Amino acid sequence: MSPRVMAIRVRVEPVVIARGLDLEDVQLSAVGRREVVTIVVDRDGGVDLDVIAEASADISSALDEAPTLFPGAYVVEVTSPGVDRPLAEPRHWRRALGRLVTVERASEGSITGRVNAVTSNVATLALPDGTDVDVEFDSVDHARVEVEFDRKDAY
Repeated sequence: MSPRVMAIRVRVEPVVIARGLDLEDVQLSAVGRREVVTIVVDRDGGVDLDVIAEASADISSALDEAPTLFPGAYVVEVTSPGVDRPLAEPRHWRRALGRLVTVERASEGSITGRVNAVTSNVATLALPDGTDVDVEFDSVDHARVEVEFDRKDAY
């Protein structure tokens, strides 16, 4: 993480936490002569547009109070993570309860199942064959939620 991104993160994280949100990511990119600061937030139960709008106003104010962070024009975008976000933290797994996930593990290969339970370091997946498997977070190389358009059963 670049020093500027870290400085932005330090500046906005207290604002995000005060709104009852988790700061998932901070990204900085250039679009023409402007910089775009993308702030990704989430919370248990998800975020709606009203929450995003309120957080955006607070974050913009906090960044405006630190003019040395941006030498020129910038735009702030506040968003929620997409469905393709990797499951990297225990809170991501908790928010995926009941969802179908695919997990890549170097030592045991790929597995797809429905998240039935989550602790601080293990997720229990229900497999299509009716069995359960515990997945330790430390063994996961990559995990993501599968998009289901026509969910027929919740094995």
